Amino acid sequence: MSNPGDISQFQRAIVQSVRDHWVMFLIEGVILVVLGLLAIVVPVVATIAVAIFLGWLFLISGIVGLITTFWARHAPGFWWALVSAVLAIAAGIVLLGWPISGAISLTLLLIVFFIIEGVASIMYAFEHKKELSGQWGWMLVSGIIDLILAAIIWAGLPGTAAWALGLLVGINMLFGGASLIAMALHARSTDAGATGSQRAA
Repeated sequence: MSNPGDISQFQRAIVQSVRDHWVMFLIEGVILVVLGLLAIVVPVVATIAVAIFLGWLFLISGIVGLITTFWARHAPGFWWALVSAVLAIAAGIVLLGWPISGAISLTLLLIVFFIIEGVASIMYAFEHKKELSGQWGWMLVSGIIDLILAAIIWAGLPGTAAWALGLLVGINMLFGGASLIAMALHARSTDAGATGSQRAA
């Protein structure tokens, strides 16, 4: 997919996929908006929920990793796999036992996430400026907001870590959901227009 023809074909496939499945994008957008609003209203609860959820993920993945490591203990890299599994279990226990304290570490990870997602959203918006017509601006705004959120959360450390995680995740979900809704509705209107033109022909 290195020549312009392949890239153009890939972009058309993405746009067609959004048009074909606009209802799913709309549903996902609405769910993200609702969850985002809930996280904004009760950010401390959202922060604890995120920490506990990740704690279980780390704990379960660590236990599974530990079992598979001992299962294949004669395979190369045994000690590295063992250390990785133990660290995952330890991280899970810390997040489950002290979710507020673990929120500071999660906050740092969230900063990295917002930066990467923000840059990716901005690049996506510019890459698909023509295909997404007037709706590419939503993706651009979403990416810029991600970068602003990363700066805000960094400036507020460590005092705001208890509530900032849930609040910023909520804001991110709200704008991400709004952009999905806008794209889905645009795809629906475009698809309806194309269908009407075909019938008229």
